[in-house]
Amino acid sequence: MTIGDLFRGISRAFDRAGIPYMLVGSFASNVYGAGRATQDVDFLVAASADKIEAFLKLLSPNDYYFDSQDAIQAVRHSSMFNLIDKNTGFKIDIIFQKPTPFNQEEFRRRTQANVEGVRLFVATAEDVVLSKLEWAKLGESSRQIEDVAGILKARASSLDRVYVEKWVKEMKLSSEWTRALQSASLD
Repeated sequence: MTIGDLFRGISRAFDRAGIPYMLVGSFASNVYGAGRATQDVDFLVAASADKIEAFLKLLSPNDYYFDSQDAIQAVRHSSMFNLIDKNTGFKIDIIFQKPTPFNQEEFRRRTQANVEGVRLFVATAEDVVLSKLEWAKLGESSRQIEDVAGILKARASSLDRVYVEKWVKEMKLSSEWTRALQSASLD
């Protein structure tokens, strides 16, 4: 099984369960910037407990490990749970959309892209930048800043800086944004 097979299976299950989703995190970052290897796949979803239960029923226990109770708790708390793909060893984080203005806008703006040979909904480059800046602030992670710098280097001329800087100000991410710009030699 390849990562493309994993994406195909998970996205089909989301579609069949009626769950809107988008790829976020490192794989989304790889779509727009310098790629880096990862064994972690992140999907942001907008789903109820019923839809998550339907989604999990579509996944074969021979192929995926998950805890149904963790999934239901994650729905209730707008947090996250994970699946383990037994064939690839990849961890798949299912992150529930939060009711913040940015998360609502980010989800509304999702787009489609070809990722590992599979057509998926993916966060836009600008929203990947903002999410990674937010994660950098929460975890003080230099890896997130490096991912943003990779996107900036690859997309400097096409990135909607007005949109990014609006949310940087609203989300209080100025320090992280400055670090990413410096890392990309764009300050």
